[in-house]
Amino acid sequence: MALSFCGNDRNSSYNVDEGVFNNGCFVDALNLVPHVFLLFITFPILFIGWGSQSSKVQIHHNTWLHFPGHNMRWVLTFTLLFVHVCEIAEGIVSNQWMDTPHLHLFMPAFIGFIAATTSVVYYHNIETANFPKLLLVLFIYWVLAFITKTIKLSKFVEYNVGFRYLRFCITAMLVVLYGLLMAVEINVIRVRKYVFFASPQKVKPPEDLQDLGVRFLQPFVNLLSKATYWWMNPLIIGAHKRPIELKKIGKLPIAMRALTNYLRLKDAYEDQRHAEDPDKAPSIWKSMYRAFGHPILLSSSFRYMADLLGFAGPLCISGIVGHLENKTSRVIDIQNNSTQRHFGVYFMESTQLLQNTPVLAVLLFLALVLQRTFLQASYYVTIETGINLRGALLAMIYNKILRLSTSNMSMGEMTLGQINNLVAIETNQLMWFLFLCPNLWAMPVQIIMGVILLYYLLGVSALIGASVIVFLAPVQYLIATKLADTQKSTLDYSTDRLKKTTEILKGIKLLKLYAWENIFCNSVEETRGKELTSLKTFAFYTSMSIFMNAAIPIAAVLATFVTHRLHRWHSFTSWSLHSSSFPLWSGLLSKPCDFQQMSVSLDSCKKHSGVTKAINRKQPLRYQLDGYEQPSRRQLRPTETEDFAVKVSNGFFTWGSNLSTLSDINIRIPTGQLTMIVGQVGCGKSSLLLAMLGEMQSISGKVYWSSKNRYSVAYAAQKSWLLNATVEENITFGSPFSKQRYKAVIDACSLQPDIDLLPFGDQTEIGERGINLSGGQRQRICVARALYQNTNIVFLDDPFSALDIHLSDHLMLEGILKFLQDDKRTVVLVTHKLQYLIHADWIIAMKDGTVLREGTLKDIQNNDVELYEHWKTLMNRQDQELEKDTEVESQTTLERKTLRRAFYSRETKNQIDDEDEEEEEEEDEDDNLSTTTSRRSKIPWKVCWRYLSSGGFFMVFLMVSSKLLKHSVMVAIDYWLAYWTSSSPSLHNTNYTTPSDRFYYVSVFSILCGAGIALCLITSLSVEFLGLHAATSLHHNLLNKIIHAPLRFFDVTPLGQILNRFSADTNIIDQHIPPTLESLTRSTLLCLSAIGVIAFVTPAFLIAMVPITIGFYFIQKYFRVASKDLQDLDDSTQLPLLCHFSETAEGLTTIRAFRHEARFKQRMLELTDTNNTAYLFLSAANRWLEVRTDYLGAWIVLAAAVASIFTISGLQSGLVGLGLTYALTVTNYLNWVVRNLADLEVQMAAVKKVNSFLSTESENYEGSMDVSQVAEDWPQQGEIKIQDLCVRYDPMLKPVLKHVNAYIQPGQKVGICGRTGSGKSSLSLAFFNMVDMFEGKIIIDGIDICKLPLQTLRSRLSIIMQDPVLFSGSIRFNLDPGCTCTDDRLWEALEIAQLKNMVKALPGGLDAVVTEGGENFSVGQRQLFCLARAFVRKSSILIMDEATASIDMATENILQKVVMTAFADRTVVTIAHRVHTILTADLVIVMKRGNILEYDKPETLLEQADGLFASFVKADM
Repeated sequence: MALSFCGNDRNSSYNVDEGVFNNGCFVDALNLVPHVFLLFITFPILFIGWGSQSSKVQIHHNTWLHFPGHNMRWVLTFTLLFVHVCEIAEGIVSNQWMDTPHLHLFMPAFIGFIAATTSVVYYHNIETANFPKLLLVLFIYWVLAFITKTIKLSKFVEYNVGFRYLRFCITAMLVVLYGLLMAVEINVIRVRKYVFFASPQKVKPPEDLQDLGVRFLQPFVNLLSKATYWWMNPLIIGAHKRPIELKKIGKLPIAMRALTNYLRLKDAYEDQRHAEDPDKAPSIWKSMYRAFGHPILLSSSFRYMADLLGFAGPLCISGIVGHLENKTSRVIDIQNNSTQRHFGVYFMESTQLLQNTPVLAVLLFLALVLQRTFLQASYYVTIETGINLRGALLAMIYNKILRLSTSNMSMGEMTLGQINNLVAIETNQLMWFLFLCPNLWAMPVQIIMGVILLYYLLGVSALIGASVIVFLAPVQYLIATKLADTQKSTLDYSTDRLKKTTEILKGIKLLKLYAWENIFCNSVEETRGKELTSLKTFAFYTSMSIFMNAAIPIAAVLATFVTHRLHRWHSFTSWSLHSSSFPLWSGLLSKPCDFQQMSVSLDSCKKHSGVTKAINRKQPLRYQLDGYEQPSRRQLRPTETEDFAVKVSNGFFTWGSNLSTLSDINIRIPTGQLTMIVGQVGCGKSSLLLAMLGEMQSISGKVYWSSKNRYSVAYAAQKSWLLNATVEENITFGSPFSKQRYKAVIDACSLQPDIDLLPFGDQTEIGERGINLSGGQRQRICVARALYQNTNIVFLDDPFSALDIHLSDHLMLEGILKFLQDDKRTVVLVTHKLQYLIHADWIIAMKDGTVLREGTLKDIQNNDVELYEHWKTLMNRQDQELEKDTEVESQTTLERKTLRRAFYSRETKNQIDDEDEEEEEEEDEDDNLSTTTSRRSKIPWKVCWRYLSSGGFFMVFLMVSSKLLKHSVMVAIDYWLAYWTSSSPSLHNTNYTTPSDRFYYVSVFSILCGAGIALCLITSLSVEFLGLHAATSLHHNLLNKIIHAPLRFFDVTPLGQILNRFSADTNIIDQHIPPTLESLTRSTLLCLSAIGVIAFVTPAFLIAMVPITIGFYFIQKYFRVASKDLQDLDDSTQLPLLCHFSETAEGLTTIRAFRHEARFKQRMLELTDTNNTAYLFLSAANRWLEVRTDYLGAWIVLAAAVASIFTISGLQSGLVGLGLTYALTVTNYLNWVVRNLADLEVQMAAVKKVNSFLSTESENYEGSMDVSQVAEDWPQQGEIKIQDLCVRYDPMLKPVLKHVNAYIQPGQKVGICGRTGSGKSSLSLAFFNMVDMFEGKIIIDGIDICKLPLQTLRSRLSIIMQDPVLFSGSIRFNLDPGCTCTDDRLWEALEIAQLKNMVKALPGGLDAVVTEGGENFSVGQRQLFCLARAFVRKSSILIMDEATASIDMATENILQKVVMTAFADRTVVTIAHRVHTILTADLVIVMKRGNILEYDKPETLLEQADGLFASFVKADM
């Protein structure tokens, strides 16, 4: 049959006798003209390119939105395309009624579709090249198209073709659309004046786009790219080649930065303050709504659109199924046909199109695509708003922290924990609350619409199904509240467990030396047991919640269909009813679970508003009005204030309670001189400094500052405060770097030797996240910071407290007297070291919060002889201590030693690690890029298997089998319903089934539903309990492994790293992996069963599955890698932010004294923005994935629909409905498969890290001798033989003891001395088999200690360690954790240690509380407790490792005597740092570089004048 444009079936086709415009075919041909015009003109322009123009505008993004009405144009063009599709469909269907093909029915529409597509591509290119003159072409096109369509429409009206016909409706729509597009084009000409006007308007790109650092383009790209996240493609695909770094994600656009949003929120907050009611606090809720309400409303409207479109799916499916069933009705009488002809062609009625199944299939596809696009847009808008809100809140909280009074912090009204909670948890909860807001509004609408639709489909029985849901909703709410409670208790237990674990790790050396590992390990296990019980409850409620979500739809469907069947309200024929109702049931059901989350987030919002109140409650006067800050400091004329820097008159100051801490203060600080403030502990010296700095609340009196001084005070607090930054940054503290000055400061504080020890010198990170320095080192860095600042006044609060005597002297002479005084700076120094008073120009002596005396030393000598004499005696005592203190090994050298040991060991470990990595790298060199790519996109199957196997094989088997069974039963339920409905005869015969048939169908259906509900319960429980089993066994093994690891492991592994395994990683294994695993298996099985069902119903569908599967594979592959990188970035940028908050809270006084608030605020804003950028990109990547998987899902639905329409032959209509319903569920679950896979991959890293620790070697606890072979009272005599002993810390390191030989007789008192690093402490560790003895042996009472089980050896010896370690608990627990001794023995030990009276005075006596680290006792008392601990264990050998370092002279002398008497008949080995302590020993061993140099009685050794021991004693005298 020949093709022709106007058809060959009648002669009048080309007849124009009645006028050209009255020939329908000619009018259609005329409609082709504008389209052809556009294609001919734009194609050359598009292909020749934009080379000449684009170079003018230097811009890095091709995403430039310039022209007015941009979004409007995109929306109209998309609508235009949709109408063209309808026009093509109408033309093709009408053409089927004609005798010969009439191309003019659909050809113009097809060309119109191409032209519309070209118009938008062309527009996009003009826009990015910013060359508006070319828009004229589009303007002409719209005008021509509008004219030709109007001609066609007017002819229709003339011939009375009305709205009844589809072609008339379509043409009318097109006229409107072309008219609107023409209007948009005229508007662009009006605004930009690019043509018809003399002066075209110049437009600059948005500020963000001129900044090359902004990489987040969502606000700037065109509408299509916005909806599909197309601009993310390069980032996500590029992640596959090289990881995404912070540089790659750049900065945030200005509108999303924390500062912008903070100002918005603050303005909204301040706007609520009214003059008439100034005390009324503004509401944070209102301000949040004012600042961020608009986007939430926008998001909610997107959400409503999506929800309404969601109902189109079931309706289209029921239409398709219905029409497939009633094919007969499609044969309409051809006679009817003639009435529907105008212009000699067939006109289709408007309703007829919707009876065409292929058209319905396409509509179903388009509705799905649109619905998903709206849904993702709604999610994105809320997330962006949530992130903006979080940024604003963080800035608000930070500003508040900077204004907190010191008393707020010190009185514990606001703790660091609370601040961290606010920042890390509460702000995120509020952000989540915003995410869930649109769900909250959408829920009622969805539920009501759903019930109405179900009622329309199923009648009254639908209401019965709905009532099932309503009755069970309270149960779900109850479960949600229970979950929240259990989570809180779990958190408490895990905090408790972490506290215990931290204590164990800090005191691990002591635990090993005393063989107490197992006692403490059990205590942790006990807490862990409680935590696990709580986790079990949590797991039970979680599985109940999952079970309810899965079981309620089944129950609702069961109730609905059984009542429907038994009552036969309607002749219930088509499966379509069930098919369309099932997605509705599950949709209705997902609502209450959102509700659970909402309740949790709302809870935190309440807390949030409470917090703002809490912080506001007590403010120092200086902050009550912002403009009122420090008024007293600026009012004086400079003339009055030249001779002093600061003056306080009649000052009464308090820390927040109305009792004055400082009273009647009248002092002046002379300019350019050294003022010292002295007095006993607690007399208010530090408070005086803080009062001058304005940190205390002043009750009365004034502080005057000389005009030029207040804005420059350098302050070193008593408690040293460091930033998480490099040493250099800590010292320069934001001041410009001057090399000469920096070097002078470093030398003055003698920091150079310490810096040399650090791995990267002064570029080493220190602080919380970096390396932990000792107290003295931290203090010296803080003093260095104060010296380095170029300020007129320097306040030093007790800078010598943590320094030994050499360093104090050096700092005093070089730093304070030379460096500061040479610059004529005013120095205020608080100190206890009275020997420095001779250097003071001015002295302020304090007592009990008042000034006792003020003046020069001479004044005080003349006027207050008593005070001067008192000082003199104290000075003498300090000088004596000085001499004794000039010991062989000072405290500083010790600190440096520990530092060196830590680094030395860490470096060797790093070397070993590096070597391993290098080997790996060499293997990978072959094809580097592809291997990294494949390694990054691989799923860690090995780790997953380890995790599952640690959960137990039975649980794994139960989980897998129950999951498979459950999904099979779910499919069976649906299949049975389809079979049941399809087996019923046609509409006309209502009495089709006998009661027995009906009973048969209903009973099978009920049994299947019952089985499904039961299996839901089993699967949800099995997954949760599998996770619990795994968590239990992993933690148990980890704890045992680490507690029994050799001491060396703790030297090499940073404490933070070990703690991370017990905190963050354990938490992920406990709480995050099980739900992810559950969700992953569920969504995967759902997708697989759905695809299986569709393939079973229409095998042709599998052909379409091939390209879809390939697409899905690539999407998930790229997404998983990018998502992992972005998640890492989010985590790694969150840590510095949290640290910055806690750092600021700790160092408030310092920051405010230096006046560096602005710099810290700026830093906080940068950190917040960085973290928000990572989070935004992560959520945009999630949207990227979801849009793509949703579109794939829509293709699956389309493929299933088309396959079932064209392979209709023997299909039962019920099965078609089943297939399509399943296809609809796939769209919901595809993206969850990928998201959960990506999450699981990230979470499995925790399992991997824990596993890496499980491979550490344990100490050999067994030994070659059996415990039974060792006598109960061994060692009885205490005889020690050391034979040719060689010791090293690690096989990789050099030996620390080389061929040492010694013999110690029973009961001898032996002293061991030597310089730092001579191997004294290593020898003491060798007695306990704590180090690697690779040659020689130690024999105690005839037994080689290497053969003994470690537990036996260590429990029979006693040691007193250098640093006193106490554990939280009671005094009894600290002396005897195993509870093996009587009270009398404990009291006796306390008496020996001079502690009996003190302990008796405490409430509870032996059961008195010891806080964490023994903080409620002084250092000296802690040392005495450690002595008592050694006396409790009455062993015949005692080793004292410089046990008296922190005790004053008097107590030390008593102790020496006590040890001699209490241990008169036992062997005592003392490792001495002060040589005079071992002059009375029976034997002295002098060591040097791991060898014994001198070995004899002290008297004999002293006779050798040139001996090492003699020189030590000389130095010590």
